[in-house]
Amino acid sequence: MREVTVERFVGATPAEVRRALDPAVVVEYEGSFEVLDVEEREDATVVTAGARGIGVALRFEPREDGLRYEQVGDAGPFDEMWTEIDWDHEDEGSRVTARSGVSLGLPLAAVTDRVAAWKRRGELDRALDRLADDLG
Repeated sequence: MREVTVERFVGATPAEVRRALDPAVVVEYEGSFEVLDVEEREDATVVTAGARGIGVALRFEPREDGLRYEQVGDAGPFDEMWTEIDWDHEDEGSRVTARSGVSLGLPLAAVTDRVAAWKRRGELDRALDRLADDLG
């Protein structure tokens, strides 16, 4: 498994960041999958998404100053994937940090997981850029 971390300053309060990062919006911000369904459960939100014949179910759980989500079920491009997005007050806005771990579960993991982490970093960069643009 490889881990990646990205962060951005966002010109919005932590409360505004929390409201903006609805689970379906997070998936849309990342840009790799289209949201197909959102299921609100008692303890979590499950977003089903897909693209180019690949489907994935992501289970989102709120945290005190952030959220955590992971791929669940047997379908999906990863053997394992989790992401934590946290935010803290900074100056006149918030510092938003996204950390993710990813493994494809394929032979030559040193190479395949590195490529998956590189792609995952791009998705997280795109998501935080879009968040910063929207909250401006």
